[in-house]
Amino acid sequence: MNTVSPRDAALFVARFGLSLLFLTMGWGKLSDFSGAIAYMAQAGAPFPAFSALLAVIVELGAGIALTLGIAVTPVASVLALYTVVTGLIGHHFWTYAPGMMRYDMTIHFYKNISIAGGLLALAAAGAGRYALSLRHPRFFAS
Repeated sequence: MNTVSPRDAALFVARFGLSLLFLTMGWGKLSDFSGAIAYMAQAGAPFPAFSALLAVIVELGAGIALTLGIAVTPVASVLALYTVVTGLIGHHFWTYAPGMMRYDMTIHFYKNISIAGGLLALAAAGAGRYALSLRHPRFFAS
């Protein structure tokens, strides 16, 4: 029986919604790679050129994998860790004096933590029915 499951539809929407951030940011870094390197240096990331390259690979690769539903549990788990680390590197609100910039960094930091929580929930739930699977003969999860 082929019934449409609200759970599977919700998992697809969740995968797509979470992947949009990574696809958008990864594409932005790729299309302005020198700017991405400069940002990494300004943010204090170690080895700015390598960090920018790694960010592009992780963000675009994982964003595509999430969208398609490929290896969702490990990809979402890695992205959750990546998102917490980038929050610690890029949104260290505790180093700012009280004021608007500290408030802005606090919001961004906790958004990263919240996104990581959503990614962990997705990792626990799995891809759902609407996903590619390289193990299935027809390449679609069932």
